Formats: sequence, C-alpha cells, structure tokens
Amino acid sequence: MHRFEELAFEQTPMGEVSLRRRHEPAVDAEVYEVKLGDEFLMSSLFTVAEEELARLGLAAVDASLGDELDIVVGGLGLGYTAVAALEDDRVGSMAVIDALPAVIHWHNRQLLPVSERLMSDTCTRLVHADFFAVVRGEPGSIVGLPERFHAILLDVDHSPRHRLDPSHADLYTAEGLRRLARHLLPGGVFALWSDDEPEAWFLDVLRAVFERVEGHTVAFPNPITGGESTNGVYVAVLAG
Repeated sequence: MHRFEELAFEQTPMGEVSLRRRHEPAVDAEVYEVKLGDEFLMSSLFTVAEEELARLGLAAVDASLGDELDIVVGGLGLGYTAVAALEDDRVGSMAVIDALPAVIHWHNRQLLPVSERLMSDTCTRLVHADFFAVVRGEPGSIVGLPERFHAILLDVDHSPRHRLDPSHADLYTAEGLRRLARHLLPGGVFALWSDDEPEAWFLDVLRAVFERVEGHTVAFPNPITGGESTNGVYVAVLAG
C-alpha cells in the first residue's frame, strides 16, 4: 500500500497549496491533508471541532427566526463544517466562501470524502472570494446571495491570534466585528473555530459587539498521541 499520494497541487497568491492522501497506521485508514507551503492547514483525522462549529453555531440561532435559514461558511477546506451544517434541516441556503479556487476545484472534482454529499445538495453554493474582504464590504455585494444571513460560520485562521495572513487581523477587533455584524440579521449568529481553546481577550472583544457570547472547548481523542486534544469554538449572538 502506498503511504502517500499527492492528489492536487497549485501555486496560489498565499503560497503552494497541496492536497494529499496517506495511510495512517494509528487508525488504519486513509487520511486527507491540506498543506499551505510547509504548514499543515487541516486533516481529515481531526474533524470533530470543525463539525461542532456548525452544530454549536446553528444551535444558537433562535427558533423565532424560522426554519429557512440562510447561512455563510467562511473557509471550505475539507468540507466538514459545511456538510455538518447541511445536517440541520432548517438550512435553506448555504454559501461557502473560499479564497483559493484550487480548494473549490477539489470538491467540484469530488476528490474528498464529503465532496459528493456537499455538491449534491441544492442548498450549497461555492463562492470564490476573500471572506475577509466580503465582510468589510456592503451587505449584498455578492450577486445572487442574500443581503443578510442568519448565521456566519468561520474557519480560516488558526485562531484570532494566529492568522494565515496579516490582512485578516482587522476582523478580530471590535470595529471589524461590527462590519461583519452588518451581514447578519437581528438575532443572527457568528461562530468561529480556533485551534486554541477560547481566550478571555477575544471573548471580551466579541462582547463589545454581540449581545450573548459563549466560548466552547471541544475535546476529542488524538490517535497520534494516544491522548486528548482540544480546540475552541466561539459563538456570538447579535441583539434581536
């Protein structure tokens, strides 16, 4: 059995992006990984927190907002957050925004385990755009998408403190979050994945903009270390 196979490779403005598949002896299964240059971005070996981002974020959307939710997922990646969001029957439309066309092409070519589920759902629309630029702009700037959303789920940077690109930094300020909040309906939810557990400083920044804020620590088994790992999910609800 081949231990390693590169499925796709592309030069991008952010660097070299590659998708690879390898056999992981610890779980005796194929694992899909994405690298940006020499940096590991994501792995199908660890998807619990990415899926919890969707579940926790959508669970915070008040029932009074109805059962036809319009949502945005910032960051397509391996697709686990988006597919978890589709498990919520209330989702009526889902725009998944990614800055890297290569990642969108991977799913269009159905190279990943969840690609067929994601692409076969009529709720799904993949959008090639810079999420951070979109939320800086005016609501309704992407033709064909709703002007405002019931939920925005974001998984792009490693954490509010450790970002993939310096241009993302402004989002993690009160001013940047106010710009993002313009894209939400009253009572709408912003949820954010983080490689680190929730930090008090960013919870305080969120509270300057949102009415209700929670930080969740998501624990999951790590078959590589034989122990447990943790990520964080921030959930912030806009005033109704």
